[in-house]
Amino acid sequence: MTLTIYNTLTRHQEPFETVEPGKVKMYYCGVTVYDYCHLGHARACIIWDVVRRYLQFLGYEVTYIQNFTDIDDKILNRARQENSSMEAVAERYIQAYFEDMTRLNVKEADAYPRATHTMNGIQRLIFELEQKGYAYPADGDVYYAVKQFPEYGKLSGRKLEDLQAGASGRVDAEDPEGRKKQEPFDFALWKAAKPGEPAWESPWGAGRPGWHIECSAMVRDRLGDTIDIHAGGADLIFPHHENEIAQSEAVTGKSLSHYWMHNGMVKVNGEKMSKSLGNFITIRELLDRPTDPMAVRLFVLQAHYRKPIDFTDEAIAAATNGWHTLREGLLFGHQYGKQLEFGIRNSEFGIEDNFIPEVVQRFKEAVNDDFNFPNGLAVLQPLAKELAREGNLLVHQGKTETPPEELQRQWHTLVTLAEVLGFTVTIEAETTTHDGLSDPEIEAMLEQRQAARKAKNFAESDRIRDELQARGITVIDSRDGTRWHRN
Repeated sequence: MTLTIYNTLTRHQEPFETVEPGKVKMYYCGVTVYDYCHLGHARACIIWDVVRRYLQFLGYEVTYIQNFTDIDDKILNRARQENSSMEAVAERYIQAYFEDMTRLNVKEADAYPRATHTMNGIQRLIFELEQKGYAYPADGDVYYAVKQFPEYGKLSGRKLEDLQAGASGRVDAEDPEGRKKQEPFDFALWKAAKPGEPAWESPWGAGRPGWHIECSAMVRDRLGDTIDIHAGGADLIFPHHENEIAQSEAVTGKSLSHYWMHNGMVKVNGEKMSKSLGNFITIRELLDRPTDPMAVRLFVLQAHYRKPIDFTDEAIAAATNGWHTLREGLLFGHQYGKQLEFGIRNSEFGIEDNFIPEVVQRFKEAVNDDFNFPNGLAVLQPLAKELAREGNLLVHQGKTETPPEELQRQWHTLVTLAEVLGFTVTIEAETTTHDGLSDPEIEAMLEQRQAARKAKNFAESDRIRDELQARGITVIDSRDGTRWHRN
């Protein structure tokens, strides 16, 4: 089964075909850097991270670009509140973004263009729109003439007459600058400078760009006229992505993106997340509770990316339990591989010969259906449970039911496919107890215990056993020798 993608533009699921064979150009509308990232950002960033990972797993060479909006009214308002500058606010929250994404195991994009670093491209695009009759200046501003683009509304499904009716009556009350516009639904490409605000020189006077033109320019500068996938939250379909299409396609005469993909929104306890409702949760607040970042990733991937998800304490607890099961399977080779005499894999996507082909095929068939990550997870979970069960047998009975070579294939398959979904375990953390006992330290204590038993110093033997038990280590004596496991 080939990969098919639901295309917001056509409202159909379509086979995935790239502009250039074997290569994918992908752009994700990133964050406006005026505050810490919240749960909605976490969902979007994880989703598009895994889409990119999966395309790479299929063998595509992916160029993944994510922008930062680093000039915006919200950033300027935050700077005023803090008696700071736009640049300082943006830099602080860009750094915070990278810190949050590192904790969530979101891979870095190939580039992070910023609006303030793309002024030449922005002004060039506005100039071309003006030359082609799609833009007009008005007292230092420049506006896009929506009526000049006949296909306006093709992404969102909105009709121009409905937009005109909705916009009438709002111009004077809510938008004093709207009186500069030829039509109420026209939108700003360039805004004249206001006192005390950052501004750039331009052919239309000092000012700064509108939000929509920034992404059109960054896509064009970094990826060219036509890309394969343009991604973002469903809240960006209108007006942002609709306006991007109008701006870009009016100039190039080409399709801006072959596929438009949008992730669903996040609710908190059934309600829209907002600061006014007191249910606004940032990524760092959630992770500092603490919540395992991999449990957050599992929570996100358990729902189809286009559907809304509801964040509740129960949902994150269930995701945490699910992650514990998956983690047990992922740790299997690190914990028991030496004992079972199979090696640790080194390459990013494992060794082909060590895969279980039918499991990989089921995984691909699941995810190829419009990136159905929940069904992909369903392929991994039985594998993780089986490895966890075999690990328990090895600890308590000293042997497994499944031959070691087959367990190695199961583990390599699980780890490889889990990596595609962005799930990893930190070996150092997992092989050390909360009290700081490493595996070698445990083995040394067991050697001391064995020496005490040989000397018939059973009090000392019991003391060491009890100390290990208190520190989370269970010791099991049998005819085959002494074994231990972490509780």
